[in-house]
Amino acid sequence: MDYQLQDKTALVTGSTAGIGLAIAQTLAAEGAHVILNGRTQERIDAATAHIKSAYPDAKLSGAVADFSNVEGINELIASASGVDILVNNVGIFAPVSFTDISDEDWHHMMNVNLMSGVRLSRAYMPGMLQANWGRIIFISSESGVQIPDEMIHYGVSKTAQIALANGLAKLTKGTGITVNSVLPGSTMSEGASNFLKNLAQKEGRTKTQLEEDFFKNNRPNCLLQRFASTQEVANMVTYLCSPLASATNGSTLRVDGGTIPTIL
Repeated sequence: MDYQLQDKTALVTGSTAGIGLAIAQTLAAEGAHVILNGRTQERIDAATAHIKSAYPDAKLSGAVADFSNVEGINELIASASGVDILVNNVGIFAPVSFTDISDEDWHHMMNVNLMSGVRLSRAYMPGMLQANWGRIIFISSESGVQIPDEMIHYGVSKTAQIALANGLAKLTKGTGITVNSVLPGSTMSEGASNFLKNLAQKEGRTKTQLEEDFFKNNRPNCLLQRFASTQEVANMVTYLCSPLASATNGSTLRVDGGTIPTIL
C-alpha cells in the first residue's frame, strides 16, 4: 500500500531506539523525510546508519535535543522547520513507590512526557493550519488508562497526553490536520529485551519462559499473550501519519494486544 508520504517531513522525537526508531524507519521506508531526534549526535548517527542499512535511499536528518529543559526544545525547533508530521514519542518512566516520588520527580516526568508535546505542538501546529494539512501523534500508553501502581506519576503523564491530544484535535475542526493518541501495551523495545535477557541469565531461565510467566501473572487479561513488536506499533503510527487516515481525528487508538477491556 502507498501511504502517500513521499513529500512529507516528519519529526519523530526519541527516535534513536525502540518504538521511536521503528516509527522513523517505517516512515522513511514510505518516502518521508524523517528528522531523527536523540540526546546525542552519536545516537543519531547510529540510528541513521541502522536505517540506511535497510533503506539506503532514506531521506534523513538529525536534531539533538534534551527534553528535560526548554532550551533543548527551542534549539530543536530552530533547527527543524517545515514539519508536516509530528510524532511525540519521547518519554521516560521510572518504577517508584508513590510515597517516594518527590515533587522534583513529578515535575521531571511531566516536563519530559507532557510538556515536550505541548511545546512542539505549539510550535508546529500553526504552520500545519496555514498549510491546511498536518499530523500530530502522541505515543501514550495503556498505562494512561490503567494506571500502574508501581509508577503512578508515569501513568498520570500518559493520561495527560491523551487529554492534550483530545483538546488539540478540537482546534483542527474542518481542516486537513488530525491529532491522535496511540496506546501501546507491553512492547518488546530495546529496554524490555535487555531487561528480560539479563533477568533470564540471572535466574537461569529463557526469555520465552519469562515472557510466558509475565503474561500469565502480570497481564492475564492481555489477549495477545506476548509482547508486541516495535514494528507493530510503528505500523499503526505510519497509517495515522498518512493522508489515508484523514477521517481519524481526536481518537485514542490501542496497540495493546487487548489489555484494556473494551466497554461499549
